[in-house]
Amino acid sequence: MSGSESGHQEHPLSIYLWIWILLFVLSTFSYLVDYYQLQGALRWNLIIIFMMLKAGFIVAIFMHMTWERITLISAILVPPLALLVLIILMSLEGQYTHKSRATFFGLEEAPVVEHHGEKNH
Repeated sequence: MSGSESGHQEHPLSIYLWIWILLFVLSTFSYLVDYYQLQGALRWNLIIIFMMLKAGFIVAIFMHMTWERITLISAILVPPLALLVLIILMSLEGQYTHKSRATFFGLEEAPVVEHHGEKNH
């Protein structure tokens, strides 16, 4: 059976080279976040955005998901997206709890809970 009869499809090499270059560019941006010493939410948001873009391109092109059926794509992409939604919801709940504690104690910031194993010097 030849490649066209078995459903195997050849993709131009240029696609892989362009994605490879794009991955290097995204990695460079990720390193620049550290180089310019960005801090706080901006730092972590940029790192996560670059990481997700790189992972998406790798899955889509190098793992050939772009050319797969929607059921296979759904089976692989839906669980991580569901986890991402749950992580976002937990983060929002944590922020709400933190602000509620601050309001309850009448402080601008919620008190820090000390753990039994920690020693403050």
